[in-house]
Amino acid sequence: GFRKERAALEQLRGHRNIVTLYGVFTNHYSANGPSRCLLLELLDISVSELLLHSSNQGCSMWMIQHCARDVLEALAFLHQKGYVHADLKPRNILWSAEEECFKLIDFGLSFKEGNQDVKYIQTDGYRAPEAELQNCLAQAGLQSETECTSAVDLWSLGIVLLEMFSGMKLKQTVQSQEWKTNSSAIIDRIFASEGVVNSAIPAYHLRDLIKSMLHCDQGKRASAEKALCSPFFSIPFAPHIEDLVMLPTPVLRLLNVLSDASLQCEEEYEDILEDIREECQKYGPVVSLLIPKENPGKGQVFVEYANAGDSKAAQKMLTGKIFDGKFVVATFYPLSAYKRGYLYQNLL
Repeated sequence: GFRKERAALEQLRGHRNIVTLYGVFTNHYSANGPSRCLLLELLDISVSELLLHSSNQGCSMWMIQHCARDVLEALAFLHQKGYVHADLKPRNILWSAEEECFKLIDFGLSFKEGNQDVKYIQTDGYRAPEAELQNCLAQAGLQSETECTSAVDLWSLGIVLLEMFSGMKLKQTVQSQEWKTNSSAIIDRIFASEGVVNSAIPAYHLRDLIKSMLHCDQGKRASAEKALCSPFFSIPFAPHIEDLVMLPTPVLRLLNVLSDASLQCEEEYEDILEDIREECQKYGPVVSLLIPKENPGKGQVFVEYANAGDSKAAQKMLTGKIFDGKFVVATFYPLSAYKRGYLYQNLL
């Protein structure tokens, strides 16, 4: 597995949505004697943890769109290089706080299409029907007629997105007889349930995108390239406040710090700016600091750190602090939007 994963990551180096391999080393101190290790970039929260936090509520459309686009970009690149990931699941999609995107990790089961060297691929609950069939045959000592293709990855992503939307684990559902006979009706039911509070049109686009990935017949399943052309990706969503708390970036946003009066008085404004800068610099060098005096973003404090590690430390320490008699709320903020001077209006 080690040699294979290393080879795959070396071939796939350079794509922003695939984990970066920095190097290889030998750990001489492991219990079972020397072992070879991969040195990978440090990433943040996984989709698996995000699902735990959104339990039964589902993730926001902004987060689903962000994740879907990032993973599809990774898959389009991967598949074009002739690779199949073969183990796509929430635990293998991680957030990069520095680059503000989701990345695909764990290429231990990956293989070159047409050269499948592992019989048992994918994880229970995210396994495509053709991989399921292949598994059953392999257990019975029989050879499968068809090899698994890159289409298995799209099936897994379809399930991941359905779980993100519904806020539910779907392992039992996708293993049920009802799913096998009419998965489309189950998907419709999930999208029509009253627990789901998303507006109609974007939800229909997402529903159709997910259905295009969950065809039982792998020949009919959308490719990553084709899925990226879905109208779902042309809708501009804004992140929810929970998203900005969950997904670290190098920019910190402080709410509930300034009153309108202190924005009006220039002297008071300068004093507060200085106080905030001083407080924020305890956690790392501050690259820039912005407090808009007008909407959008009026009275919110934006603090840009050199890296996400510093902003994470600051967020932990500043949340709930009392400043000027008020409880501070600290969230992260997309660096890309901040750099463009784009401040989301309706976040709370």
